[in-house]
Amino acid sequence: MTPDRLARSLAGMLLTIGTLHFVAPKPFDEIIPEEIPADPRTLTYASGVAEVAIGAGLLSPRTRKPAAALAAALFIAVYPANINMVRLWKDKPPALRAVAIGRLPLQFPMIWAAVKVFRGTPAK
Repeated sequence: MTPDRLARSLAGMLLTIGTLHFVAPKPFDEIIPEEIPADPRTLTYASGVAEVAIGAGLLSPRTRKPAAALAAALFIAVYPANINMVRLWKDKPPALRAVAIGRLPLQFPMIWAAVKVFRGTPAK
């Protein structure tokens, strides 16, 4: 897949998930690790803003390169919430546990895609 197409795919995903942070914030609040000393709703909204802004940045060739770098950083930054989701869902039915566990390795292709977009986008 070309960097341009990857950028559009990542943008669509980030814009959708970022919007969900505002439409239905509770599930995002719940997976934020208690060890992070901040209000979960504030962090949910902040990550939603970041996802929407980065998604929008990926759509424009002028802002794609820095947005791709920020996307990779964001995917790394939210990984603790995904790990926490596995911890919190340990007593859920097997299908839900599988979803939580399955999310963990999916972060790596997303990071790779963001890096590929970054590397394949000429500086403006």
